[in-house]
Amino acid sequence: MKFSYITYHVLFLWMQIGLIMGNLGFLRSLYDEFNKTFAFIIDVGMMCYMFALGIEMDPYALFKRPTRDAQVAYVGIISTFLLAVFLSPFLFHLPTQHRIEFTLSLSTLLSSTASPILTHLITQLKIGKSDIGKLVIAAGMHSEFLCSLLFSLVYIAMPWDTLCSGTEDKKRVRRAITMIIAVLLQTLFTALVSPIFMSWINNENPEGKPMKGSHLVLSLAFMVLMCASSTLYQYSPILSAFLTGICLPREGRVSKWIIRKINYILTTIFFPIFFLWMGYAADFRMLQPGSLETWTRLLFLIGVVAVGKVVGTVVYGAMLGFHWPESVAIGLLLTTKGHFHLYLAIKVIGCGATISTSIAMIVATFFSVVPTPTVVKHIIKRARRRAPTHHMALEFLDPSGELRILLCVHGPDNVPASINLMEISRGTADPGIVVCVTDMIELTDEIAATIERVDGLHTTVEDKAVMEMRDQVTSSFKTYLDEDGDGITLNRTVAVSTINNMAQDICILAEDLMIAFIILPFHRSQRKDGKLDGGNQGFRYVNKKLLRSAPCSVGILVNRGLESIEKISRSQVSLNVATIFIGGKDDREALVYGSRVAQHPGVKLTVIRLLVDSSAEASRLADCRVSLPEQEEEMVLDDECFAQFYEKHIVGGRIAYTEKHLANAAETFSTLRSFEGQYSLVIVGREGGVNSILTKGMNDWQQCPELGPVGDVLSGPDFSMTVSVLIIRQHRIKGELDGLDEEFSIM
Repeated sequence: MKFSYITYHVLFLWMQIGLIMGNLGFLRSLYDEFNKTFAFIIDVGMMCYMFALGIEMDPYALFKRPTRDAQVAYVGIISTFLLAVFLSPFLFHLPTQHRIEFTLSLSTLLSSTASPILTHLITQLKIGKSDIGKLVIAAGMHSEFLCSLLFSLVYIAMPWDTLCSGTEDKKRVRRAITMIIAVLLQTLFTALVSPIFMSWINNENPEGKPMKGSHLVLSLAFMVLMCASSTLYQYSPILSAFLTGICLPREGRVSKWIIRKINYILTTIFFPIFFLWMGYAADFRMLQPGSLETWTRLLFLIGVVAVGKVVGTVVYGAMLGFHWPESVAIGLLLTTKGHFHLYLAIKVIGCGATISTSIAMIVATFFSVVPTPTVVKHIIKRARRRAPTHHMALEFLDPSGELRILLCVHGPDNVPASINLMEISRGTADPGIVVCVTDMIELTDEIAATIERVDGLHTTVEDKAVMEMRDQVTSSFKTYLDEDGDGITLNRTVAVSTINNMAQDICILAEDLMIAFIILPFHRSQRKDGKLDGGNQGFRYVNKKLLRSAPCSVGILVNRGLESIEKISRSQVSLNVATIFIGGKDDREALVYGSRVAQHPGVKLTVIRLLVDSSAEASRLADCRVSLPEQEEEMVLDDECFAQFYEKHIVGGRIAYTEKHLANAAETFSTLRSFEGQYSLVIVGREGGVNSILTKGMNDWQQCPELGPVGDVLSGPDFSMTVSVLIIRQHRIKGELDGLDEEFSIM
């Protein structure tokens, strides 16, 4: 749930205003007169809040294999919960009769995270697109979902009103049994009926047409009935609203409309009233600031949450290969508390907890938001420090200088295509190229037992299967160099890591060897029938992570027949290669690499430039598209780069050139299909430039988004089985990143 109408500063300001105004003497007497109205408004508002929160949660996440962010969330919950359960009985005077119930409730409250607040803060502070930002947002949602679900279930065993009123144990047991059955029936009914009912409403009210009033009333009536029916069996309507929201389908016009309206009501009406009510409930006259016990409780609440989350994320982060400063940052961000925590802190007043304890909980919640900007500032500072501040892109390297390539292979099957790619990349003998061939080996328990590291960089693996595979790869490259290795300097390394750490190890290797271009094999291999297999999803993850975080340019080779050419002749043309240029950084990088490939005597390179059709309609769309100065500057760079390339390479006739004037993505797709059978290798940039009209819509049917729209089409099952594709992403300077507008990786 995204609160788009309030910023971090407004949220913080409202909390301060509520605490100050709620404790002004002449206003407190006025609040006393409207106390019942206040309570009614707050309860209804919290029902809306929890209902919207439930809709945005994915209940099926509990039945799936936990993702990395879910694991981080669960470990943080467990460590905080255990710490709170152990320490809270020593610091809080809880009623003897219900000590266990209050301890468990408090521990669950401390273990949870306010995901709406956390998501809003992460987005506002501009790290939402980074790897750590995405992980924290997802982990926060998992944390809130699980803890809120536990609260909903625990309430059945320890309802607040029963504990406060002191209902006899026999009645509590009878009531709990009744409540279990009722909640189960309500949840099952909502889960089974709501998808059918909401699907019918959505089909009757398609997008683009006004919602029918009768259908809207029916939808609202159904939701209210499901949320409010819990009062019949004395279950909390607020938790009932959360469970109902979980059972409702997240997609669909009605759900989106409800979320939008609830968010508007919450941000414009409810939250100001909520913070005033919070300030009124937090009567600072009862705080007892002179008591050591008051400050001990406050520090306990803040300390348990911070220590529990940080310890959990640091320990588990070490297992996942995170850097410890980022693990600490993740833990501190997951301590964020929000409206539901404030609501529960106030509700415990008069229910076994003292006003001093409740105020300590409110202040602790207040301070959980305070460190967020400092933590985010530290994250961005580390990202800037770790990110390179100079270009390691082919476009900006001296063309007469030595090219250093890191050529990665999964095994002997990748070797023939890699050798041919190295052959056409060699350029002239002076200055030549330096190629570092790296075996990408997933670390298993069996392999780990045979590893011996020397000087940090060199790794020796004594596993028999790995040794045989490496010897076979080395022998193939050595045979090639013995026949014709002029201008090529070959090094051999190995990256033996878990899938989570492999990208980081390759980045370190590339930095140490001053690599300018990393070439990775596609995670899918070609079968005998010409089609690509399902591939290794672990290596796909490595490729995607390297595209984001590599310290130089990255290329992914989709091999479909490139290995079938036994030897590329240096006396006559034996390989037809095409480079597609639409525009943008990545296309310019592909163009520069293509110019190097064209130096090989056995390569015939054709550059194909796709331009926007100059017809009235296409021009109108293009004019609407280009509106930002950055886009106009990018177009100027494209034109300058291509003009230089044209004058240097095409005018002399060494490189063939053709251009196509297209109007939309459909024509682009048809043009790409026409390449079938003409080229053995096509070099493309991963992302198009400002001429997005030529690729707009291609993303809708992408199978591998990491290849970009053009690369995905060329490597798809509907394209030729004999055309290999090299997709290139230019290295991005990240030393000047601002946050939200840059995808940066520091984990």
